[in-house]
Amino acid sequence: MATMSTAVATVRPAGSAGARASARRFLGGLLPAPASEVADAVVLVVSELVTNALRHGGGTCTLNLTAHPDSIEVAVHDPSPHLPRLRAPGLNSGSGGFGWPMVRRLAHATAVTRQPTGGKTVSAFLTR
Repeated sequence: MATMSTAVATVRPAGSAGARASARRFLGGLLPAPASEVADAVVLVVSELVTNALRHGGGTCTLNLTAHPDSIEVAVHDPSPHLPRLRAPGLNSGSGGFGWPMVRRLAHATAVTRQPTGGKTVSAFLTR
């Protein structure tokens, strides 16, 4: 059974590699430790959301990781008001379009919240 305490980590990643490393450290400190497939899914979602925030959201972002008793929340805030959108994957052009559908498949819930101070927060909740 997962502990009832909540663990939170906040980082300002310069890139997706740093965000993945932060996520792995965060996950490594949880008790009980999440199963390896859960940890891999969290790291993948972190990588995708941070990459999108840096690419499309103004070049800076904040990553918040929160361990709830039954889920792990990945929340990425960026200064852009533009919401994520589904688009046809670029199978031959290399233009992307795969990330948001993947995040939505891996997470049991997602949310996009416009912030009163500007920008938005994209959150994904993965079953712990």
